[in-house]
Amino acid sequence: MPRVTITVPEKNAQPYRFQLDRQVVTLGRGSDNDIAIECGSVSVNHAEMHRIKGAYELRDAGSTNGIKLNGVRQDMIPLRSGATLKLGDVAFDFLLTDEELEALAREKPPEESPIVREAEEMSKIKADPRASRKPAEYATSKSSGVGFGAILTFIILAAAAFFAGLEIRHKKETGRSLVEDLREKYAIRRTIVIPAPAPATEKTGDK
Repeated sequence: MPRVTITVPEKNAQPYRFQLDRQVVTLGRGSDNDIAIECGSVSVNHAEMHRIKGAYELRDAGSTNGIKLNGVRQDMIPLRSGATLKLGDVAFDFLLTDEELEALAREKPPEESPIVREAEEMSKIKADPRASRKPAEYATSKSSGVGFGAILTFIILAAAAFFAGLEIRHKKETGRSLVEDLREKYAIRRTIVIPAPAPATEKTGDK
């Protein structure tokens, strides 16, 4: 049977034993607790020891002075065989026999073999060669096309905004459309005929 030893300062240690299948053990100053502790630093309902799958844990029940491991207050502390905790100023020692440790170990699911995990990863790589590529390679290959398209779109939008600004400014100043003025200037340039140079004439002197 698991053993809990409670040691109140300046008093003799009090050992308690309970069945391995006991799910909850309450501790506190109140007489209705499974383990009643007569100490001013212990709250009426101080803590609860819970039986979980393959282990035990001690939980604070909203006490004033809390439960501590190595001087650090915590809301929940996993209980290991041989552990010493504090409930307020009271020492809490927890001990399991070898048979009880084996019984608890049988409740825990077996850990997955790393060899099996490696074999599974290799099978995934063979099925999909892209799985062996690093995430950075995917990011580079996917983002290159997207980045160029975004830059091109930005340039087009910037040029359109710049031209729209020129159009608005030109219309305010002249009352005419910039596009129409550019068209007229272009048409005029096309219709201008550059005259051919006049042929050179020989100068004759007086005889």
